[in-house]
Amino acid sequence: MEYLHTMVRVTDLDASLAFYTQALGLQEMRRSEHEAGRFTLVFLAAPGDAARARETKSPLLELTYNWDREEYGGGRNFGHLAFAVDDIYAVCDRLMKAGVTISRPPRDGRMAFVRSPDAISIELLQKGAPLAPREPWASMENLGAW
Repeated sequence: MEYLHTMVRVTDLDASLAFYTQALGLQEMRRSEHEAGRFTLVFLAAPGDAARARETKSPLLELTYNWDREEYGGGRNFGHLAFAVDDIYAVCDRLMKAGVTISRPPRDGRMAFVRSPDAISIELLQKGAPLAPREPWASMENLGAW
């Protein structure tokens, strides 16, 4: 397993970038606009991590700006922790056998979400190319919030 990033939702991208880059001193590593989903992702790294972040793309702070205004109650502004895994199906199977609910199953062989006992959302991402869709994952429904 490899730690990837922490995601935080922001309501004002310009103000947040001013805080994280100008005041705190983080560096913007990459940015992507997603018109279909109506959101922007900005990945930041501490100056001491910037070189490694360019090579490995992790660990980083991900700022997610949703274009449509939303109030984030109950900690929804904190998004998730993300980990890359060697075999997403094996990890999800191990978690299920340990009694963990797979909130967003890896139907696509690439991404899954679970929650910690304290309801912290954890994203699991398949290293490299997605695995071929496989049952029981391909037909599993989402359970709860993720």
